[in-house]
Amino acid sequence: MRILAEDTMALVIDFQEKLMPVMYKNEELLHNTELLIKGLKTLNIPMVVTQQYTKGLGMTVPEITKIFGDDFTYEDKVAFSCMDDETISNKIKEIGKKNIIICGIEAHICVLQTVIDLIEKGFNVILVEDCIGSRKPNDKKIGVRRATMEGAIITTYEALLFELTRIAKGEVFKTISKLIK
Repeated sequence: MRILAEDTMALVIDFQEKLMPVMYKNEELLHNTELLIKGLKTLNIPMVVTQQYTKGLGMTVPEITKIFGDDFTYEDKVAFSCMDDETISNKIKEIGKKNIIICGIEAHICVLQTVIDLIEKGFNVILVEDCIGSRKPNDKKIGVRRATMEGAIITTYEALLFELTRIAKGEVFKTISKLIK
């Protein structure tokens, strides 16, 4: 299946202040995710940012919120799956895209449960493997394996951004290329 920008949105799941420091290879995870979000913004891909129990786990990390600037908003949730939160589920339906890019933490909990529920509801789920994380490497590995078994498309931020860009010319291509180099 070809991933087309006009059919695609993204979920940015729970990159929060108290979670990020304990993620395995958290600096690499954050760097990759920043590049992904900047690229998705360049491509005008709609994004929904979620936070799990903000009161206890804190806000989205500033490295991510600054990319959104004044446009930053988030949806607070207590459900592990984004689809078990009525506000988020309705927002996804309102955006009306069939492909949903997923980045976030933790890979084996909120990310995985969201992936399963989205697939069950008929969405094409694109899991950006180098933009998801867990505290333990094995938990991430098992989360990705299960997501694959459920039908998610696994990719990297670089492969995805170039697939969405499609053509190696123009301003969008130049911006994406500069991000990745």
